Amino acid sequence: MNTDLIELRDKYIEVEISGGNFHRGILIDFGLDIIVLYDGRNNTFLYIPFVHIQQLKEVLMKEDTFYDPPTEQPINSDSISYRKILMNAKGLFVEIYVTGNKSIHGYLTSIMNDYFVFHSPAYQTMYLSMNHVKWLIPYPENTTPYSLINQNSPCKTGTTTLSRSFEEQLKKLENQLIIMDGGYHEEKIGLLQKVQNNKMILITAKGEKLYRNLEHIKTIQFP
Repeated sequence: MNTDLIELRDKYIEVEISGGNFHRGILIDFGLDIIVLYDGRNNTFLYIPFVHIQQLKEVLMKEDTFYDPPTEQPINSDSISYRKILMNAKGLFVEIYVTGNKSIHGYLTSIMNDYFVFHSPAYQTMYLSMNHVKWLIPYPENTTPYSLINQNSPCKTGTTTLSRSFEEQLKKLENQLIIMDGGYHEEKIGLLQKVQNNKMILITAKGEKLYRNLEHIKTIQFP
């Protein structure tokens, strides 16, 4: 068992995450590459990959916010690791934060080597790089996205054959229109012309040719 954080286990801590994000809660569990934090104020479990944690420390809990965490976690695993948490979260309705000022909500459908497939009722099929997930929050059991009835919010797997790596999967999207990282900037939307040597060539609406490093691409979706 990893004992690096044993002194903080069951303590109320503050976690600083890349991008200036902070979370407070009780450290429920941890592995070599992930921690589990229980936020009693919102009654949520946060699964936070350690690669994005800048620092963590014990802090005092205000008297009016004392709470006891539930005895069971929403994602069960015999030994905790980032990949196992993702595998065991398949089919659960979850919130995932990657970048920007909003989270995405939906279901993990397939876990590959360095990315996973995510079905969102709002955005449909998305490919998410494992390297950029800041945290994952499972919703309570029997909760459905946007209160949709189950048959309108299926955990879709699609019919496309998936490649093991993010780069190889993106090669299958060549000559298609894609949206990167939510499309918050016009240079994040365009025709994927070529993927090679961990880079992509994207043609924007203005006809500009952009060369992008795949390491910094967080999400891919389709218009």
